[in-house]
Amino acid sequence: MPAAKTEQRHDNAKGLDTMDPALALRVLASGQQAAAKAVDAAVESIAAAAAVAASVLSAGGRLAYAGAGSSGLMAMADALELPGTYGISQEQIIILLAGGAASLSDLAGGYEDDTELARDDIRKAGIQTGDCLISVSASGSTPYALAAADEARQRGAKVIGVANNGGAPLFEKADVAILLQTPPEVISGSTRMGAGTAQKIAFNMFSTLVGIHLGHVLDGHMVNLRADNIKLRGRAVRIVSDITGVGADEAERLIDETSGSVKLAILLASGAKDVVAAETALDKANQNLRRAIAIVSA
Repeated sequence: MPAAKTEQRHDNAKGLDTMDPALALRVLASGQQAAAKAVDAAVESIAAAAAVAASVLSAGGRLAYAGAGSSGLMAMADALELPGTYGISQEQIIILLAGGAASLSDLAGGYEDDTELARDDIRKAGIQTGDCLISVSASGSTPYALAAADEARQRGAKVIGVANNGGAPLFEKADVAILLQTPPEVISGSTRMGAGTAQKIAFNMFSTLVGIHLGHVLDGHMVNLRADNIKLRGRAVRIVSDITGVGADEAERLIDETSGSVKLAILLASGAKDVVAAETALDKANQNLRRAIAIVSA
């Protein structure tokens, strides 16, 4: 049986250990660039996955990410960003990394083979109908990822599968399959490299489109960010100023008036008579800022 593509040797890897360091790095960079291009073919499936996830979150359900090893770390990185970047409630985001916190200091391989651990993680998280699980595995056959997807689906959740090999068993358990068909790794089997790069890009695209569907993006601005440090406070002020045309001082005053809400500050600057009116417009617009601006500007 031929090795999966993620386990095959890259054509340019022969003699890698004897190359001039700069040439070796160029070969490595080329491998990363080729992997990134693999995402292009997955755009439609990423879009479908984002629509499913956004629908679940909009209805009050939860989005869970599950994976093992470096794939699990890519999933975790995306999940951790959602509350801060798009203001999605932390209670709606679940991270299931095989091995849990222990894997953050020692990425031991054994956890990825533990199917009962995966099923138990799904059960403990209470994944059920109305939720969505995105399960990721570079090979598409990691036991933890497969068992998590299977258990979630049995419990009524929507399942998105992400893998880097065509015909991956994970796809059989998914409502939406995202194939990131990356070339063989320059370091054979080291899927933290090309496969991981493609996964990171795909996750970035997926979660950004989720934010757009939820109405948390306007003209490239993250208008539902959680401004909980100096840098983000400054960003919030610039967002309000850029979208509405008010000066920085006025933008800061409006953010203070709305207890840090960028959306509400923008609506006040756009014609809402007070915070209550701004909140009402947002509710009518299902939290979509562009539609809410149209309401208060009418």
